[in-house]
Amino acid sequence: MPKPLKFLAFDTSTDRLSIAVTDGTRVWPRSGPGGAQASTTLIPAILALLSESGMTLGALDAIAFGRGPGSFTGLRTACAVAQGLAFGANHGAGIPVLPIDTLMAVAEEARFQRYGAMADSDAPLTITALLDARMDEMYVQSYEFRRGSCASLMGCELIRPENLVPGAAPQLLAGNVFAVYAGRLPAGLAALDCIEAFPTATALLRLAPALAAAGQCIDAAQALPLYVRDKVAQTTDERARAKAAALAASLIPAAPVMPLQS
Repeated sequence: MPKPLKFLAFDTSTDRLSIAVTDGTRVWPRSGPGGAQASTTLIPAILALLSESGMTLGALDAIAFGRGPGSFTGLRTACAVAQGLAFGANHGAGIPVLPIDTLMAVAEEARFQRYGAMADSDAPLTITALLDARMDEMYVQSYEFRRGSCASLMGCELIRPENLVPGAAPQLLAGNVFAVYAGRLPAGLAALDCIEAFPTATALLRLAPALAAAGQCIDAAQALPLYVRDKVAQTTDERARAKAAALAASLIPAAPVMPLQS
């Protein structure tokens, strides 16, 4: 019989902070405000939860985290904390990290809400996850659950609510967009089973064993956020370069206008 795996999991991709730890039998969850607050509260909350469970970082088999898509700041926070904790564990030897798509966690949370801990059926279950991306857009991705595993049916897309066309005939729609974009989602979605769901750390813990067994754990140095929207704002350096270029252009004398020859 395989030994129970010990995981720490957390997600900071939305405005909700979610953390959980398991010793392979019991689960200790914790949640709180996310967003900008997560950068200062995440590590103390993790250490407090580990203390509550009686576990140490060095006892973990892996650290799972929501890699994105989602809030740029939240994803960078999650990745940095996962790397820092992994490198610092086991006297510098480090432990593996397990990046998990936040939309997969949304789909798993919806699956668990609807069916609980029921044994997985041979019949596939298709769920389309929808996550608010702000700026009048949302992230969309579909997954198939079967025999305890979850597989992506398509790459993550960034679309406007009006343009949603669920693929793969989903049995469930899951996410946090139904109230936010209530007047803009296609009317036909009303006929589908829609579940309000967020990427929770407990969903990450349920996904982690199968993903770890499939070889998805990586060295902490390789952990990177998943960005679907490439750019929402310029960096400080980019703004400075743009300002300097504009200033330089303003100092260049305009070329004299030559009269037209008749």
